[in-house]
Amino acid sequence: MAKSRHRGNLLNRRDMLGSFAGSLAAPLVAPARALGRGATAPSDRITIGVIGAGTRGPYESSSYVPIDECQIVAVCDVVEDRRIALRGKLESLYAERRSRGNYRGIRMYEDFRDLLRQGDIDAVYIATPDHWHVPMTIAAQKAGKHCHTEKPLGVSIEMDLAALRAVKKYRRSFLYGTERRSYAPARHAIELVLNGRIGIVKEIYVVAPPSHSGGSATPALPVPKGWNYDLWLGPAPYAPFCADRTRKGAIFEIRDYSLGMIGNWGAHPLDQVQLWADHSGLGIPVTYEGTGKIAEGGLYNCAIEWNLRCTYENGLILRYMDSLTWRAVSAAPNVPKPMLGPGRPVENVALFVGTDGWVASAYEKVITEPVSMLTSEIGPDELHLPRHPVQEGRIPPGLNVWDGPVAAHALGWIEDLKAKRETVAGIETAVRSDLIAQLSDICIRIGRKIRWDPDRETIAGDSEAQKMMSVPMREPWGSLVRKLG
Repeated sequence: MAKSRHRGNLLNRRDMLGSFAGSLAAPLVAPARALGRGATAPSDRITIGVIGAGTRGPYESSSYVPIDECQIVAVCDVVEDRRIALRGKLESLYAERRSRGNYRGIRMYEDFRDLLRQGDIDAVYIATPDHWHVPMTIAAQKAGKHCHTEKPLGVSIEMDLAALRAVKKYRRSFLYGTERRSYAPARHAIELVLNGRIGIVKEIYVVAPPSHSGGSATPALPVPKGWNYDLWLGPAPYAPFCADRTRKGAIFEIRDYSLGMIGNWGAHPLDQVQLWADHSGLGIPVTYEGTGKIAEGGLYNCAIEWNLRCTYENGLILRYMDSLTWRAVSAAPNVPKPMLGPGRPVENVALFVGTDGWVASAYEKVITEPVSMLTSEIGPDELHLPRHPVQEGRIPPGLNVWDGPVAAHALGWIEDLKAKRETVAGIETAVRSDLIAQLSDICIRIGRKIRWDPDRETIAGDSEAQKMMSVPMREPWGSLVRKLG
């Protein structure tokens, strides 16, 4: 595979590792309560603050509780009931682990800036709505905190590049929330492709579920007691409080807060492709063309259909489409048809098609053709991805395809912090994979072919498309991002 001629200004792997190692020359020590006999000494434990207690935060933060080398000491959310509930859940889990009736050791904050000011917190897990991911990551890095930031990255290209520069400038660890990188079968799938089991890669398909139409901005409602709604909006334009704006999952349908599922669910398979591309010497596709549809007539305004051809500099084509379009495309006789089971087509997948077979890395499982390829072992002299806890039998047995990778991602990050090494999903690869979603969304909205210039980090020769690389941001968050843009 020919190497990409341009890597742009994205931080390279060696620089990233060196900067991070230098930043951790001092021990990661902070006060924390011991969890019982045989536990890691408090002075050696990494202390964590959780920012975001809506959906993802309560689910994934619990994966840190069994890890003796770290401890959650604070939670933050703009909604009072949510932060109280998350504190209660985590303290109950810690109490169970200590075999004691109660545990009290987690502080609560409404404003994440107050949490970041705490000198006894080493790291943060950011699980907020998407439009907050980058501003909070920048603020956390500036405050000297290591970051585990949920996917997708930003809601604009400008935000993505600012996050990259923040990590480079402040030299704190960064882990992207693409936990499929910590899923052993998915890692094996990428190793199969890297080592030529499918022959030469001819094309790639990426499939993600679409967003939805609908939603209403009326009636406007009073802000409920216990909500800091202005801080919930944060960098996004002001809009009245209403049920369809703030209900569970609504943020993934509204462009002010998210790219939609093209970036949210798309993050997982796009990241699998990027894991392969990074080890193949490729960057990201440079041209984007195709068709798509944006939801209209209601509050929700993200992409509900798309069928795009994204072409790398060497001519390789990545076809990115929504899952409903995929059902029609995969009906063609010459297109592979990976299935999760009888009558169950894949809906979230990175499918690599080669001259000698194909590998489909779906969220739920890995599928290959021929089937025997799935059990093919990677030899000692072949290319291996860096070792990871999930490959070394240190994840609790019995976890399903959802919980296992999450637990492995958390453990891997803590071990990376202790060892002062680069994470399995660092900022450079996070930006690259998210840029594919960002450029795809711009292509759909502008309705014509666009070309990415990796040297100048901009869309080439199209001033209208260039304006779409940024979004309006309220202060002080706009200045926070643009100072690093």
